[in-house]
Amino acid sequence: MKIRKANLEMDTVSVYIHENKKEEQTLVAIPSIKWSTIIPYEENNTSLTRRLEMEFQSAFNSSEDATHLSLKLVQWVREM
Repeated sequence: MKIRKANLEMDTVSVYIHENKKEEQTLVAIPSIKWSTIIPYEENNTSLTRRLEMEFQSAFNSSEDATHLSLKLVQWVREM
């Protein structure tokens, strides 16, 4: 499991990333906003970014934070 820090406009959040190679998926969790998701290996970057942005819109007041965090998560997940 990797723990990353995402610096947003208003706050810094801890992001927990666990790769399950056997099931070909990655679990991502952000406890401070009570959010988690499973990302299958086969999900492409464009649809993943769009999905994450929509999920983060309700958690953050700033759409800029939602976009920034979505792009960061996609980068971190794909580099594992």
